[in-house]
Amino acid sequence: MITARNLTKKFDMFTALDTVSFEFDDGEIFGIVGHNGAGKTTLLKIISGLIAPTSGELSINNIDVVKNPLALKATLGYLPEESHLYETMTAENYLAFFGEIYGLSPQEIRSRSIRLFSALSLETEEKKLGEFSKGMKRKVAIARSLIHEPKFLVYDEATSGLDPMTSRFITDYMRTLKKEGKTIVLSAHNLYQVESVCDKVMILRRGKVVAFGNMHELRDQFGSITYTIFFSIDDFEKLALSQKPCHKEDGFFICEAQDIKELNELTGIITESGGSVEKIESRYPSLEEMLVKIGI
Repeated sequence: MITARNLTKKFDMFTALDTVSFEFDDGEIFGIVGHNGAGKTTLLKIISGLIAPTSGELSINNIDVVKNPLALKATLGYLPEESHLYETMTAENYLAFFGEIYGLSPQEIRSRSIRLFSALSLETEEKKLGEFSKGMKRKVAIARSLIHEPKFLVYDEATSGLDPMTSRFITDYMRTLKKEGKTIVLSAHNLYQVESVCDKVMILRRGKVVAFGNMHELRDQFGSITYTIFFSIDDFEKLALSQKPCHKEDGFFICEAQDIKELNELTGIITESGGSVEKIESRYPSLEEMLVKIGI
């Protein structure tokens, strides 16, 4: 269980976080989104025990992170936004270096490294890290965050700047980590990724929590279901939809209704004008649309 109560962080006169509170369970993926400067990275660093809040409480699996941040380190894997690697090392030596810091034996380091490279589809070929692509470097950074087999992961922009295939692979890998019992806190500008992988999402705006919940709860709060009507009609000019924009695509005329009342009105007008409703698709607003509505 991860519980935060009134977390506040001030840098001189600037308030980066303002009384942030939330709670989520072990084994969940928790997404944090918001505009640049909303406080996402500051919150991740507090959760990771890297910086202390000005005030407030934070408990992770019965560890008081504010009073005893070092107690969290053995069970925490942290991935910063930038993959700062020692580029003169090979991937094997890099993981061995961090494995030794965590007190692992050479045998443990080797077996875990082989398993992680395989799981991440990473072929190192004994090359130095400076020769790796950005996607390969990101996979090495993820492997480093997992070498000590932590239960709790904090990932800041895990797929930032990566090509679509590598980004999708890492997203799928996070799902695998969840199945293995990991708890993940994730910050990302890729809102589709957050929407597809996270159990709960928190939206920050200027250091304050604007919304928190699962996607269903957020849709109920900030958006409503819309309907797309696909229809055919011999004489489109007879259709009395002057105030409703329609367009034609793949042989059908298409228009949208914002609620069930408008849906019934539009389908009635279409049939009364000699048209035929071919199909109706419902769609919930995306996380991106919610953020636009909120004004982030």
